[in-house]
Amino acid sequence: MNTENETNPLLDFSGLPAFDRVAPAHVVPAIQELLAQANAALARVTEPSFPADWLAIARTLDVATERLGRAWGVVSHLNAVADSPELRAAYNEALPAVTEFWTRLGADERLYAKYKAIDPATLDDAQRQAHRLALRAFVLGGAELQGQQRERHAQIQGRLAELSQKFSENVLDATDHFAYYASADEVEGIPEDVLLAAREAASKDGREGYKLTLKLPSYLPVMQYARSGALRERLYRAYVTRASDQAEGEARRYDNTPIIREILALRREEAQLLGYPNYAALSLVPKMAESPEEVAAFLRALAERARPYAERDVAEMRAFAAEHLGIRDPQPWDWTYIGERLKESRYAFSEQELKQYFPQPKVLQGLFELVEHLFEIRIAPDQAAVWHPDVRFFRIEREGSLVGQFYFDPTARNGKRGGAWMDDVRARWRRPDTGELQTPVAHLVCNFAGPQDGKPALLTHDDVITVFHEFGHGLHHLLTQVDERDVSGISGVEWDAVELPSQFMENFCWEWNVLRAMTAHVDTGEPIPRALFDKISAARNYQSGLQTLRQIEYALFDILLHTDHEPEADLQPLLDQVRAEVAVLPPPGFARTAHSFGHIFAGGYAAGYYSYKWAEVLSADAYAAFEETVSGDGRHSRETGRRYRQAILEAGGSRPAMDSFKAFRGREPRLDALLRHQGMADAPPARPTQP
Repeated sequence: MNTENETNPLLDFSGLPAFDRVAPAHVVPAIQELLAQANAALARVTEPSFPADWLAIARTLDVATERLGRAWGVVSHLNAVADSPELRAAYNEALPAVTEFWTRLGADERLYAKYKAIDPATLDDAQRQAHRLALRAFVLGGAELQGQQRERHAQIQGRLAELSQKFSENVLDATDHFAYYASADEVEGIPEDVLLAAREAASKDGREGYKLTLKLPSYLPVMQYARSGALRERLYRAYVTRASDQAEGEARRYDNTPIIREILALRREEAQLLGYPNYAALSLVPKMAESPEEVAAFLRALAERARPYAERDVAEMRAFAAEHLGIRDPQPWDWTYIGERLKESRYAFSEQELKQYFPQPKVLQGLFELVEHLFEIRIAPDQAAVWHPDVRFFRIEREGSLVGQFYFDPTARNGKRGGAWMDDVRARWRRPDTGELQTPVAHLVCNFAGPQDGKPALLTHDDVITVFHEFGHGLHHLLTQVDERDVSGISGVEWDAVELPSQFMENFCWEWNVLRAMTAHVDTGEPIPRALFDKISAARNYQSGLQTLRQIEYALFDILLHTDHEPEADLQPLLDQVRAEVAVLPPPGFARTAHSFGHIFAGGYAAGYYSYKWAEVLSADAYAAFEETVSGDGRHSRETGRRYRQAILEAGGSRPAMDSFKAFRGREPRLDALLRHQGMADAPPARPTQP
């Protein structure tokens, strides 16, 4: 290591990442150094004299690749939450070499032979599972390909990495590109806290009025509350045409159309190289679902169950809009507004009223108290270097011992990718080089509005659900008791089961005892009144049919896109076909939602978006076990929490997800809990008559 690298924070693995010291100039030198070390380790373990021994390979190769993965994880994370032209350039300069290494590693026939020569009888249960998954990964990674096919497979991986990154950059840039400075007349109806933030943003730009953007804390309140249909239309058009050929003016330079076509073509080619008819078939190999046909049948069956409820939802909105809002021909940008007005009328509360009871610090306190009780842990503030002043850091302990740590980054801002996610910083691992136990660390990232006017940030109830969702992922990663890195936490868990712990946690956001404990009115400090809670409980399944069909639309489009669609063809006809089959509120012809569908084009959900609904069956049934054992005063059984923790969270990926579920429930999952939770367990409503 040269002198310059000795001070490079990306090469310091003695503790937590030095996020405050990492600069773009550090990226390429650090990655080059770590790639050299990893390549040297690969050369050593593939020598004929090196033993085919699990721990021997881990001490040499896994230690080197884990360091590379951790450093690249820091760079990737900063690229997602603190993007800058300099960091983006450094990331993209290093990306091809990183992709090439992982592709070559996963297809190395010498290393594959070493793993095949390992005797499974010499391994413990977790190691055997990791070994089994490793052998499968070699096959899927092209280790059995030869000659030009192997070379082409490697080329595809490199190009796909570049294209996915560019897709994500285009969505981020298209989102950040848009700004509209609205007048006071145009923003009538929008909540005061949103307007305060918009006015401050405009002032920072040296402009009059209110700066409205496509970031969700700005965009969504406009669609829900702005009385100006023209304003709603302006933002709606910009939002649904992001990163597409339908965007206006200079924003068209972010068009993702050619990127999508090339991604789809390369995925199909990759699948066929590996002996699969299409990418969906390849994608499902490491998942619970057995075939694309099974996935499509599952989605269509659920759509058939939900459709009557969705049709009723739309009929009710049409009638309400005509009678109470004077909107007799609702347009696509009107539906969110109509839905919010109908909800307020029917249940006598507004999201804005409810929001005052959810200061972010109080929500976190209530969440922590819940999981501390359920899972017998303690969560406390901790110290670490962070990438932005809004980021907080916490530690999890059990019986005085450190279990894991996590960063929480809640605030939307320019240069930060939209959405919410959990990602790992490092995994739990009994390190083979030192024998010491490495505790897990995670990122929990959201995009909420920040504090305003000296008051803490306020969350909507949907925001609260998002926090619980991502925290469920975090618990899965952090509470694992598996010491084998490749199957600890979320590693090794089938993709269509990985949402189980996250969606499971969402259910608690509808419980009186839980909500009361995590609410405090921002002005009075009073917890949420029971009467208001009863109203939101009554509204829990408001438009659940419509929401279910929307998710199924995305999922069915995804699985069909990667099954039957010809990559060189325009994907819009397929999306229109799916909408004709599933949707009851099809969007306008200019909408290009696929062009910002990062889950499948820049994330890990390609031919896997169905997993949200698939895992929802598992999570609803798991939560039903807590409903069955709740005490008379509404307090959850710690024994049930312990069984869930041990069977699901602690087991991680050390065994198939179905085995973990059955260890908890004593049987396979059933659909009835999900239908009951979503208000679709009864006989479906009669189809509404057309006006």
